[in-house]
Amino acid sequence: MTWLRSLVRGRGAPGLIPFGDALDALGYDGVMGRRQEDVPLSSVVGSMSRPGDFDQDFRLVNRSLQDCWRRLAGEVRAGLETPPVDLVQLGELYFVVDGHHRVSVARSMGRASIPASILRVCTIAYAMCCLRAAHLPSKAAERQFLERVPLPAAVRDTLWLDRPADWMRLADDAEAWGFRRAMEARPLTDRAELAQAWWTAQVTPEVERLRASGAGQDLRDVQVYATALAARDRLGRLDWAPDLADEL
Repeated sequence: MTWLRSLVRGRGAPGLIPFGDALDALGYDGVMGRRQEDVPLSSVVGSMSRPGDFDQDFRLVNRSLQDCWRRLAGEVRAGLETPPVDLVQLGELYFVVDGHHRVSVARSMGRASIPASILRVCTIAYAMCCLRAAHLPSKAAERQFLERVPLPAAVRDTLWLDRPADWMRLADDAEAWGFRRAMEARPLTDRAELAQAWWTAQVTPEVERLRASGAGQDLRDVQVYATALAARDRLGRLDWAPDLADEL
C-alpha cells in the first residue's frame, strides 16, 4: 500500500490550482453548458473550494481527512460504484466542485479517467493542458492583450508566452500597426478586424520569413514573433531586417 504510506505529502509541495485564481487570470467569457463523460485524471488540476487540502497530484495535505479518504478507498476497492464527480472545465483543464476524495482515490489506484458531470466555462485566454499556477501571471497578461487585440479562437488556442511583458509589447505593436494602416487611408472598423488583419498581414508573413531562414523552428508562431520583436526593439530598429533571425 505504497500510496497509503505516502498519503499525506510534506508541506511546501505545489498544490491544486484555485479555480478563482485561474478564472481571474484567464477571463470569463460565458458558459457552454453541462455534459457527462469520462475525464482524464491527469487533466484534473484544480479545485473550486478546497485547493489547500490536496497537492497537485491529489495526495492529501489536510491530515484530518485521512480517515474519510481511507474509508472511501476501502469501499471502492470492495467494488463500490461512486457517482460522477462534479467538475468545471476551463480550456483543457478541469477543476473539482464536488468529489475531491473520489479523484484522489482514483488516482491512487492508477486509473486513467473518472466519470464526471462537467460545466464548461469559456475564457478569453485559453488554458492548455500544461498550465499550472506559476503560469497564471503570464496568462493574465495574455488576457489583457486579447482584450486589446481580440484574435480569433483558432489563434487563441495556440498562444503561449512565458513573460508577461511580451504580451504588452505585442499589444503595442498591433495597435501601432493598425495606426499606420489607418494613416495610409486603410482604416479598420473595430478591434476584432485589427486583430485579424495584424495577425494575417503582419505576424504570419514575418514568422514564415523567420522560419525560412532557419530561426524559431521549435517555437510557437507567437513566440517567434515576440522574440523577434523584442530583438528588434533591443537593437533600436524600425524595420524587420533579414539578419534579425540571427537574434532568435
